[in-house]
Amino acid sequence: MAPLGKGGWSLWRMRESHMRGWAGAWKAEDPEYTMSSKSPTTTSSTPPSSVTFSARRTESHDIPDIFHHMNYNTERLFGRINIIYLLEKANLAVTLVNQKNAPVAHAAFLDYPNWDIVDQAAWEAHLEHNYVQNKCMPLNTLFMHLFVTTDEYAVDCCHEIMTTVFKTVPELHFILLFVPCQEDLGINLATAFLPMKSILGSTLDFDYSLYVSHRNQYCPQLYVRCARVEDHDDLTPIFAHHNDTLRQIYGDYFLAELIEAQDEENVAVVCEDDGTAVGFMSVCSKVNIQLLHDCFDLGPFHGLCKPHPDDILKPPRKPSDTGDEIVSVTSQKEVATDTQDADVEQASRVGSIRSQISNASTNVSKNRSIQSKTSERGRTLPSSSLELPETINLDRSRSKDLNAAETLSSLTPETESFRPLYRGAVNAFCIQLFCIDEKHETRSLDFMNFVFNLFPDKDFCIISVPHMAPEFYLIQNFVRIIPFSNCTLDQELYVFHRSGLLKSFLVRAARSSDVSGVELLIQTLKLNKNILDDLNSYILARRDPDGTPIQAFVAEVLHQIVGISVIRNEMDIEYIRSHYNIEDFIYFSHHQQEEHGHLYHFALNPIFHHYAKHFMKEILRLAHKSCLYYPIYPQPEDGKFQNPCAHSLTSALHYMVPVRPRRQIVYPLEKLGINAPSKEVSKDQAKYALNHFNRKLSLEPKVSINARIVVVGASNVGISFLETLVFCPHLKFNNLTLISTHGLPGKEASNSLHKRFLVNSHCFNENDYALMSLGSWINVVVGKMTGIDRSAKHVVVSNGRKVPYDHLVLCTGQQYQVACPTGADIKKLFTNREVSENSNQRYTGIVPSNLFAISDDEDAFIAMKWLKEKVICSTGKFEAPLFPSPADERERERPAALPFMDKMSSILQTLAGSSARHPSAAFAGNVIVYGNTIDIYTTIAVLLSLGISGSHIHLVHPPSCSNVTSLNNNTIENAVQRALSRAGVTVYRDSLLAQWNDGNHPDPIAFASFTTNTKPFKLQCSAFFTFAQKRVDYETFKAVNDACLVYDGRLVIDTNFHTNDATIRAAGSLTKFSNIYYANEWTHSNFSSKEIGFQLAATMLNLFDPTLEPVFEPPEDMDRLVPIYKGCKIRGGVLPGKYNYVHIFKPGIPSRLDVQESQPNYGMAITTGDAIKGNYFRIHVNQYSMIETITCFSKEPIPVSNYICLFGQHERLLNNLCSRWREGLVTDLYSYLKDPWALPIYHDRFIDLKKELRQILVSVQEDVPSMQELVRQIVEGELALIERPKTYLKRFYKQNVYKRLVEKSILNYLNYNYYHLPMYAWPGIV
Repeated sequence: MAPLGKGGWSLWRMRESHMRGWAGAWKAEDPEYTMSSKSPTTTSSTPPSSVTFSARRTESHDIPDIFHHMNYNTERLFGRINIIYLLEKANLAVTLVNQKNAPVAHAAFLDYPNWDIVDQAAWEAHLEHNYVQNKCMPLNTLFMHLFVTTDEYAVDCCHEIMTTVFKTVPELHFILLFVPCQEDLGINLATAFLPMKSILGSTLDFDYSLYVSHRNQYCPQLYVRCARVEDHDDLTPIFAHHNDTLRQIYGDYFLAELIEAQDEENVAVVCEDDGTAVGFMSVCSKVNIQLLHDCFDLGPFHGLCKPHPDDILKPPRKPSDTGDEIVSVTSQKEVATDTQDADVEQASRVGSIRSQISNASTNVSKNRSIQSKTSERGRTLPSSSLELPETINLDRSRSKDLNAAETLSSLTPETESFRPLYRGAVNAFCIQLFCIDEKHETRSLDFMNFVFNLFPDKDFCIISVPHMAPEFYLIQNFVRIIPFSNCTLDQELYVFHRSGLLKSFLVRAARSSDVSGVELLIQTLKLNKNILDDLNSYILARRDPDGTPIQAFVAEVLHQIVGISVIRNEMDIEYIRSHYNIEDFIYFSHHQQEEHGHLYHFALNPIFHHYAKHFMKEILRLAHKSCLYYPIYPQPEDGKFQNPCAHSLTSALHYMVPVRPRRQIVYPLEKLGINAPSKEVSKDQAKYALNHFNRKLSLEPKVSINARIVVVGASNVGISFLETLVFCPHLKFNNLTLISTHGLPGKEASNSLHKRFLVNSHCFNENDYALMSLGSWINVVVGKMTGIDRSAKHVVVSNGRKVPYDHLVLCTGQQYQVACPTGADIKKLFTNREVSENSNQRYTGIVPSNLFAISDDEDAFIAMKWLKEKVICSTGKFEAPLFPSPADERERERPAALPFMDKMSSILQTLAGSSARHPSAAFAGNVIVYGNTIDIYTTIAVLLSLGISGSHIHLVHPPSCSNVTSLNNNTIENAVQRALSRAGVTVYRDSLLAQWNDGNHPDPIAFASFTTNTKPFKLQCSAFFTFAQKRVDYETFKAVNDACLVYDGRLVIDTNFHTNDATIRAAGSLTKFSNIYYANEWTHSNFSSKEIGFQLAATMLNLFDPTLEPVFEPPEDMDRLVPIYKGCKIRGGVLPGKYNYVHIFKPGIPSRLDVQESQPNYGMAITTGDAIKGNYFRIHVNQYSMIETITCFSKEPIPVSNYICLFGQHERLLNNLCSRWREGLVTDLYSYLKDPWALPIYHDRFIDLKKELRQILVSVQEDVPSMQELVRQIVEGELALIERPKTYLKRFYKQNVYKRLVEKSILNYLNYNYYHLPMYAWPGIV
């Protein structure tokens, strides 16, 4: 393997794991997928040599083979080349492999000349001034920078690569090559390239000659004509290959009948190659426009209708304060008149569209417009304006400045109440039937110019496709239309405007004369002033006010501004590198700091949205950048301020890739001192989601998936599932929907007190949500699932809305339910033995307004707000609420609430046996916490933090049905009980809830009665918190049960998450495995929710990802095994006494700790500190010396993310922890694990280092047997030893190459990650 030099470590470890999947559509081991879009064709040919070649993207593991193929001729034609650098900067790199999957040729293409003939931003002018008949533009031209091949197949390989490149890039017409004038091309390239003639008298540097290769030689444009009946025989095999449904329905000759039935409204068109029909399109001028208006938001395109004076485009406005009425009817004709320029006025025909700036997922937004017009004769595109939908307010949004999902999810019935009324003629025709041979799929757009000429009075072409239909190349150039929220049509609608066929799309640096055109383009954007200010800063000073270099570019068509982009130098690149996995997509060491750009503004007329990627590619070339970054900041609560980092809405997000955040080390700064990381790396700043674009992505297609995937429940499983789908860089899910009672989580600050009510699973926190920005990619429906219609395939939500699905994922989990009193009358002195208790009984009565069953942060927030308003006085003292004001009563949002004042007054009067006390009088009230889970302790800790005296808190434990306590550690339990006692909290054990308020009128709860094993008791109650038992919510159960999904205490699934409905999957604590597995004790509750969500997404990706290998059904006997996931489970929180508690443990069936310790194969427990003092630390090392359990109980903050990394590690990695502890050298694990030696273990890439070291030891190195093979020989007795096996292996390891390779790998790891690990020295720095 060729050396990589500095920074090469991550090339093979980090980036390959992602890029294999990213470029997997071109990988050699799966030649079925080709360079063209995503069509499953094979770019191959059978040249005269009878050798079949397949093309794929060049990958990093091809570098050694490229070096092998390089020779003197390569340097003679292309110069001395840094292969890694070239592949990193290439727009397109292609590798040919033979039938044995061995590479035989490689080529690299860039969008600027080789040999540095001219500045990369100025080659167009160079060609124009020096060469004859030059039609080369950045849109249709690439330059060859490298071509190497085996001599045996040189001509054939050259032909195949050129054919592949022209097929891959449909807009490409010319491939250029500069070579020194004294050099000849050689027999291979001479067959592909022709010399270009220079202009007489030009100032051309004659040291180099320019050659050109034309598309027509390899992949010419298709000839399009009207279909004839005799085309039937050519087209029938193409249709049969794709789908046989039409033939089965309409007969064998449906195509001939369709062609014969052509008239003025219905036309059939074919494209032919060498006289053979290879594609078919049937178009119709009749469109059911009313159906489209009812189902899709066509406002941006003026409803696909001609402008009419009576069009009603805006909702009626309310009369002003002065009583003047405002006319609500806007004349499109008047608007058009205002925006016409001189060229349009002279045009013979003006077509009008209403459109607007694209959002990330659909490139269309709501209720607003872009005005643009096309002249039939002069193809003049007059001034346009971009308008932002009324449902988005950029001035109040941090993430909505680029938030596709916010746009989608904002299409609520309220915002859709007004729909424009269009009275003009229909301005669109539709594609009824389309099919093309896979070999010619990338030429699908050749149809469009012909069919638009068939209907000269129509400006739009539309096509609808089923949601589940794979995306094909034609619709990649169309604009996807947003459906209304109540749309149930099982189709996606795409629109294309005739102006989108224009090829004169020019990107250039902005000039002062462009200001008026840009202002007209963006006049209705919320951030238009920001864009204009940045544009003026560029024109005047080329810098921001803070001195940062800034650049502005415009897109121009027919001398009109249709796009604007502003970028600046990315000054925070070290922070980005250290906090985001950008090295999944680039080799960081091959990019200079000034080559990283920050995309600040991007606006493009959606008519040309299919040129957005080209626009960004040109920005990189003209700005001399190699990468662009775009941040999405989270939305501030209530939108009370504008984010100072707000960027303008961009349609470019679809073409960028979301970058995963990196886990950060929690550094012991006091120990590191000057060896701590730099401030650029360790600084704390606002979190944001990062999106990335680079040269390699400019010609890399994304697979759009329109399948409607609906996730019910914002649980950790559901969020993990969505996160996995969203961060697939080569996939774009257009229809992800989350149904959640409270919407997306993560709206509050992570340090909010109410978030401490419940135990923390450490799966996701507020920073994680900010770094993911799920709202940019998914629709959110706020509500609770109340029904599932499996036949109609939609979910019914509590507000009556129906959400259609193609795949439904249920992740609702389990929630704490209202405790159900036994009804025992304590006056009869019942004991627990005399009371019939059914733990599964559901409470069906009135839910008391002062009872709280907290299951999520929103419930906790409501509870804390209620406590502050009703229980805690302004003085901070705890008082019982007597007579809340009517205003307070209206604020209470509790179900089935009764008038609080009357009920509480009546009950208290009855109890006291006297008249009501004066409203100003107050008495001490109690807060009752009921349950056995760990959440009772975290809740009490919050109550104490709120200032409620412990003497007013009563902890009631019901009889436990398990012998495993919530903390399962006697030492910690004793410390917690001691803290409760010191705080004055009263604890009751084995107490069953009997009644509220003597069984009469439970709302509100004035007192609660309990039975025990001896004597019952009664407690006055101002607030009741119940954590008795988690169960599936009743409404969820009813929806599942009514849908006839198999339910047995929980929703029944198989090992692949399937329910008894193939389109419905489920995961998490809602589910259980089917009884056929005989493993009822194992459920998803036993495992990490985050890992469950990831595995669920992996099963779904098999349906959509063309780069994945096909999944085969396991053998029948293996299909009966329950999957065991290995990720650790975590729970933590703040317990009474202000103790911070974290427990990291192996998934499994719970059992008592003392029982575990009594097992002979338990291993050993390493414990330091004292729980009562708040410095307790316990590590369990299993019999295989692996870390299996970590328990922390401390008064100080705990670096949880660091300690999670220790799970599953060998104890010797922890600096020989066991032997040091036995020797008495480890007395404080907290201090021990803060030492600098441990920091690399906490690093997010340490796992990759371990994999690399293992690969070294299991591989044969320099003809020396692998260490793995040596161990096998010793174990099986094949190797006779005269010394101990361990001694022999150590000696063999040291004396051979393995020790040197391992040390080198570790040093490379430390060197490459020096910005995170500066406390380490390595050779060369000392």
